[in-house]
Amino acid sequence: MNNYKTIGIIGGMGPLATYDLAEKILDNTVASCDQDNIPVLIDCNTRIADRTAAILHGGADPRPEMKKSAKRLEEAGADVLIIACNTAHYFYDSVCEDISIPVLHMPRLTAQRLLDMGVKKAGVLATDGTCESGVYGNALEEEGIEPVYPSAEKQKIIMSLIYDHVKAGIMDFSDLDIDGVLAEMQEKGAEALILGCTELPMAFDIIGDTPVPVVDPTEVLARAAVSFAGAPLKNRQK
Repeated sequence: MNNYKTIGIIGGMGPLATYDLAEKILDNTVASCDQDNIPVLIDCNTRIADRTAAILHGGADPRPEMKKSAKRLEEAGADVLIIACNTAHYFYDSVCEDISIPVLHMPRLTAQRLLDMGVKKAGVLATDGTCESGVYGNALEEEGIEPVYPSAEKQKIIMSLIYDHVKAGIMDFSDLDIDGVLAEMQEKGAEALILGCTELPMAFDIIGDTPVPVVDPTEVLARAAVSFAGAPLKNRQK
């Protein structure tokens, strides 16, 4: 029987990304039997409103349902929370208000990872909400890293990749000029790319090789959660 802390996942943003995060917790934990794994609670709350719509277009407020998820997980026994959505970190402070357990911050952890890699300029591939709200820009600048964003034309491709494809369960991206996006980011001087939407790592597993390294914030967050829980980490950091 292990004494690991229990991880709680605020999920549903979207469901596929939620279980991708849970799988990465498993994949990053050294375990030879069921009992070697970390206890994980998942609240896949699909009632949480779209974060980009709320930030940019006056859409429904996602905070009430996010706060409900956080409270449910705390009451169920979670010792630490992680949020399975990059854009949702715009509302991080609100999520933390009514609970007494820590919430790991995916963009800040990702910025620290890039700093460790020696990156000075990082490309941000993410939703409009994440890009325009400064969720990653602020975290990167705090570490002295310059954020680089796609042009408006190329950003439309990223939004289509996220919403029209991965969230819709369509994993054929042949209609999208992904190579054009990657070439533009390289031309702008990006030394690494942040896959700053939890749907993007799943897409890039299919897209394959890129001209500069990619950093998967979901992987970074999963590893931080495993460490917080007190379990041994596999040596598989990308």
